[in-house]
Amino acid sequence: MPSRTPVLTKRTLDKDLDKITHAEDAAKFVARKLVAPGLGLIFLGLAMLFAGVYVFDRQGAVLVIAAAALAAYMAMNIGANDVTNNVGAAVGARAMTMAQALVIAAAFEVLGATIAGGAVVRTISSSIIDAVEVPEGLLAWIMMAALMAAALWINLATWLNAPVSTTHAIVGAVIGAGIAAVGPDPVNWRVMVEITSSWMTSPLIGGVIAAGLLYLVKTLIIYRDDKIAAARRWVPALIAMMTGGFAAYMILQLTPAGRFSSPMILAFGLSAGLVAWAASMPIVARQSQGLENRNSSLRTLFKFPLIGSAALLSFAHGANDVSNAIGPLSAIVRSISGLSSGGDAPPLWVMLIGALGMSVGLLLFGPRLIHLVGEQITKLNPMRAYCVALSTAFTVIVASWFGLPVSTTHIAVGAVFGVGFFREWYTRNSKRRIEYMRSKAEAWAIDEPEDPNVHEARRRYLVRRSHFMTIVAAWIITVPVSAALAALLYWVMFALFV
Repeated sequence: MPSRTPVLTKRTLDKDLDKITHAEDAAKFVARKLVAPGLGLIFLGLAMLFAGVYVFDRQGAVLVIAAAALAAYMAMNIGANDVTNNVGAAVGARAMTMAQALVIAAAFEVLGATIAGGAVVRTISSSIIDAVEVPEGLLAWIMMAALMAAALWINLATWLNAPVSTTHAIVGAVIGAGIAAVGPDPVNWRVMVEITSSWMTSPLIGGVIAAGLLYLVKTLIIYRDDKIAAARRWVPALIAMMTGGFAAYMILQLTPAGRFSSPMILAFGLSAGLVAWAASMPIVARQSQGLENRNSSLRTLFKFPLIGSAALLSFAHGANDVSNAIGPLSAIVRSISGLSSGGDAPPLWVMLIGALGMSVGLLLFGPRLIHLVGEQITKLNPMRAYCVALSTAFTVIVASWFGLPVSTTHIAVGAVFGVGFFREWYTRNSKRRIEYMRSKAEAWAIDEPEDPNVHEARRRYLVRRSHFMTIVAAWIITVPVSAALAALLYWVMFALFV
């Protein structure tokens, strides 16, 4: 009788190997979650090394190197939380993949921050707290506490899936640290009042404009007998609106204030829009050939304009919000004797820390909030997403024109909510839609349901109220929480280091 020992030994060995394989898989699963934080720490180390190359032989070098690490941490949090608004709608509408969105947003954020970001840094670095009224040596510690507080709050908000305003976070933190250091007198309370008013106005304006644009798209294109012909007529006009608006916005960002009058900027925007309209007409006509007269066919015509709008939004965001990370760092650099040649423009190495930090944060930690903004608040397709992008652009342009301190986050998320709430109203009340659906039902010989499934309609079309309440609550508490945290951190730093 043959021995069973080799068979038993083989089975035992297989079980042991399976256990080792399972252990390796578990280790890989755990290690995968640590890759992003590990790469983030490596970037912080590189930022410190980068800053050290420029300041290692100067007075106060240790403080500047520490501030560079905090600025890099803040920039990564901005990339993880704020940049998602630029591409969330496009990803939610499936106009681009997550990988494409991350690469496009990261590249254009860097371009916007380095090319056009220097002009807005002085607002954070010098307009909120009057440096003249701050005793010598305290301004650097105020900005250090502000950077750490704002970054910690944004990090927590990102973990909670709440897209908050990084602008409001850093402004609140600077005010809180400033009051803790020298009292309320050096604080520019006018700026604070404007920011408080923008909590309500910016998301409402963004939502109203997005709803109005979606109404035009539905009226002029979607609920027409020949959708493709209507799209050939109106999609180039929408592209022209986007191009002209962004052209005017770039003029506002790239040129000194007052260099061009409002009529000149408007004329430049109109000219750019006309060029875009003429160039897009044959392209849209060629893309529309062979498309069926269905809503799904319109996705093709809106895909590339939506990708372009996401790229331009990322450029504009990089130009504006890089100051939230490097504004305090720029103030610290200027406050340390011998580290700056003066002037409002920050050094290039400071700009690069903020620009690269936002891109690193987006690539490592951005997908969570991209899914939230683009998919979980309300259902988006390319047409609705384009309305969100166009609304965000126009609202930022108008606000910049009048000098209002608004948040890109509030505008973009408000536009998404505006689209969702408008769909609820339009689905129930639009006579054009009802007549269109009746004509289609008659053409297809389909009986209209006498008792429509109201619960199914609510499930498919309503904005998710849980996300709405979470986001609004995060908006309301951002400034007071970041201010209180900054004050606490300043007192701790002052007790330990000053």
